[in-house]
Amino acid sequence: PGPTVPGDRPCPRSHPRTCMKCGQGTAALVIRVGDPFCRGCFREYFVHKFRAMLGKNRVIFPGEKVLLAVSGGPASSAMVRQVQEGLSREAAKRLRFVPSLVYVEAFPTPLPAPLPTPSIVSTYHLPQRGHGTPGCPPNCRDGAGNVTAALAPPPCLPEGAVRRQSLEQREQTLARMETLMKATGFPYHLIHLEEALELPPSILQPGPERSGTSGPSAASYKEAVDSFIQQQRQDRDSGTSVPGRSSQDTPAGPPGSPRLPDAAQTRELLRIFEAAGTATAREELLQTLRTHLVVQTARSRGYTKVMTGESLTRVAVKLLTNLSLGRGAFLAVDTGFTDQRHGDVMVVRPMRDYTAKEIAFYNHFFGVPTVIVPPLFTKRREKPSIHLLVERFLLGLQEEFPSTVSTVYRTGEKLSPEPAKASSESQRCLLCLCGLDIDGGE
Repeated sequence: PGPTVPGDRPCPRSHPRTCMKCGQGTAALVIRVGDPFCRGCFREYFVHKFRAMLGKNRVIFPGEKVLLAVSGGPASSAMVRQVQEGLSREAAKRLRFVPSLVYVEAFPTPLPAPLPTPSIVSTYHLPQRGHGTPGCPPNCRDGAGNVTAALAPPPCLPEGAVRRQSLEQREQTLARMETLMKATGFPYHLIHLEEALELPPSILQPGPERSGTSGPSAASYKEAVDSFIQQQRQDRDSGTSVPGRSSQDTPAGPPGSPRLPDAAQTRELLRIFEAAGTATAREELLQTLRTHLVVQTARSRGYTKVMTGESLTRVAVKLLTNLSLGRGAFLAVDTGFTDQRHGDVMVVRPMRDYTAKEIAFYNHFFGVPTVIVPPLFTKRREKPSIHLLVERFLLGLQEEFPSTVSTVYRTGEKLSPEPAKASSESQRCLLCLCGLDIDGGE
């Protein structure tokens, strides 16, 4: 054979890269260009980001009851895993709050089957895995071994959606979610969307603010930590434990046999959704009802904080979507780390610094279980709703310009966290409880 020419040499990029953090392990993934991580360092990076987000903001006090809103999707499942690890005895800096889970179960719709839609995690190459793996959808990979939309968060709504499911499929999904939540060891609550028909009128008004829900100072937070540690020591000396679960946190009904709501309630709720003229209106209605159910559960059970699983990618999509819907004045409330519009219940978004790619790889590497359910759908293939239209636009740009999503997210970070204040009920939106931006400044 002839002499080797430079063009015959293998491309340097085909060689395994070294982890940028430890400098020893072989990189298992590249988060961003020039940021290769091995599995161990990626796990430390993922865990540290979650702890740092909570520690930096200091809104959750020691011993406080926190309700984790889960949908079974990748982001909320990763959030639950972070809380599990943070509460374990092996954790270097243990979390000190008392968690519980809530899942809002949706209902079947008599509309045609959903059309394929793009996912928030377009395609990420992961090692080959057989379709027989538990929790792996049958269409989870293409011929090249790439993760398809089946492993990604549902495109229309990240949490709970109105889905076309038979009663048997609905019971199976509910049973799988109950099994997933029961495996965490946390108290949990299963809520049906039909229960929105029985919400009290008080859900349309902000509750009275409790101490610690309106941005605690550094001094008050430190005092709360010292008091909690002192209480723990006293309980340890006396042989008692710190209060955790209560009888009201235990799920009702026999395990493994979830009860579905009355058929008449389901028909009534379907009638309300069918009355919404557009897919955009149905998505907004669904999200509003789900938020009201979670907040009402928190109020009735004594929780002061609610954690949701919006990722950085989801927050960026939501930011542009709300701009298109005319909610520009409320972007800081809808996408910020904290949301205090409900008064007595604060909504916290601890996953908003994670991209959908990071979450997908973390769940795959460390076996985080998920329950994938069909999203809200529409009969229209093109431009079905403003939500999907904005998402397709943003993720299309992301494929060509990888910094698109992070740029939109950082822009949202610069928004003022103080929206318009409502001095009376007439100056507050009846559904979202935000103060109406009606001041006509010059």
